[in-house]
Amino acid sequence: MTTAAAGSPRTYQVRTYGCQMNVHDSERISGLLEQAGYVRAAEADDNPDVVVFNTCAVRENADNRLYGNLGHLRPVKDKHPGMQIAVGGCLAQKDRGDIVRKAPWVDVVFGTHNIGSLPALLERARHNAAAEVEILESLDVFPSTLPTRRESTYAGWVSISVGCNNTCTFCIVPALRGREKDRRPGDVLAEVRALADSGVLEVTLLGQNVNSYGVEFGDRYAFGKLLRACGEIDGLERVRFTSPHPKDFTDDVIAAMAETPNVCHSLHMPLQSGSDDVLRAMRRSYRSERYLGIIERVREAMPDAAITTDIIVGFPGETEADFQRTLDVVREARFSSAFTFQYSKRPGTPAATMPDQLPKQVVQERYERLIATVEEITWAENRKLVGETVEVLVAVGEGRKDERTGRMSGRARDGRLVHFATGALGASGRPGDAGFLAGRIRPGDIVHTTVTYAAPHHLNADGEPLSHRRTRAGDAAEAGRSPRTPGVSLGLPTVGVPAAVPAPATGCAAG
Repeated sequence: MTTAAAGSPRTYQVRTYGCQMNVHDSERISGLLEQAGYVRAAEADDNPDVVVFNTCAVRENADNRLYGNLGHLRPVKDKHPGMQIAVGGCLAQKDRGDIVRKAPWVDVVFGTHNIGSLPALLERARHNAAAEVEILESLDVFPSTLPTRRESTYAGWVSISVGCNNTCTFCIVPALRGREKDRRPGDVLAEVRALADSGVLEVTLLGQNVNSYGVEFGDRYAFGKLLRACGEIDGLERVRFTSPHPKDFTDDVIAAMAETPNVCHSLHMPLQSGSDDVLRAMRRSYRSERYLGIIERVREAMPDAAITTDIIVGFPGETEADFQRTLDVVREARFSSAFTFQYSKRPGTPAATMPDQLPKQVVQERYERLIATVEEITWAENRKLVGETVEVLVAVGEGRKDERTGRMSGRARDGRLVHFATGALGASGRPGDAGFLAGRIRPGDIVHTTVTYAAPHHLNADGEPLSHRRTRAGDAAEAGRSPRTPGVSLGLPTVGVPAAVPAPATGCAAG
């Protein structure tokens, strides 16, 4: 017996936790299920036929969150025979069969290396009336060969590599995602072109350590070449990437960013700590001087660059002097935004068993000081943009107050969040010509507007937009379409000399 009505396709929901890689993996999970005949359940549907949890194992309480959510679903499943629950992602890779032992109402457990097995595992579990657990130790196929249901009409994720060869003591990702596997440049560019051909304006290149791209086929300059090649793709207006590692950051990447018109002048580069002693304990193979040197060279080449970062507070053994050094680097770097984290133990990492674990109250107090310092700087940096014209790619879900304020929201080329007036109400409180424009602006369209106010985490532009350009992505959003890529069936990369990346015709814009 199933929860779907006789003759109706089975419905699904995917619930995602964690990083951009997980978000993109969930797009693949959705694509796989829809290829297998499932349809996405409405958001308000509280009893879909299949619920998939795509999990993260980065935070200390990740397992508590998962098992809490599984517990809430148990009575729902009891009332709806035939409902299936699947758990995938990093926590599934780590906990494996323990998930079914702790939550025996789970039907399928699959890992980070075998996303493509999910439809078959669901069918097998349904046929056998027993849980199916399948965890592979290495990739069976590169994830980008899988069908993908894209969530956005205007922006797309493109994985250029999976896995990581670093051994940071606080991070469990290499153990769960495996060693780095790089896609061939031609494979990546084929996917980017397919997205651009479907109307997508912005692509973000993804990798656990995106700028080490090329290590598997022996080209340390492959990432800069890839950025330049993206500049040759018709219709592609913005290129971003995340996240680079300072140890692999080379000047040719800075040149590619500065000289390729569609590569945005935004850089997210994790600092983690400003203390060289803490960086050494973290096994981060750079020091604060090198980090700040990269920022200096980026700003020399791109004075308008917005630089964001990740910072961890309270790493084992961190002293007050270490923390003060982090504050010093934050002040010197002048970040436009920072994702800040209190250190938490990741079971299975070296840092979890290090001596000198800091008391919670010490970590909390330092965290609050860090937040205050970061916000002081980001607010000052944002205020410099008041009066400036920004190009905004209109987005969905970026502004929680948009409906109440009559604004729409999107991202500037440098990645800053902009809430802009649409002209829904003029100065008299009545719709005017600008009000007509308001009804014409869609997610995926491009707006130029003038910044009128700055806050630590966003910009406001409360005047009438200076211009509005309708786009194919906006057309798709208006029609309720999202890109679906069938997967580029190119298999895993192999060792050897890569195919040449096309040279650009011109040398030349976001946790």
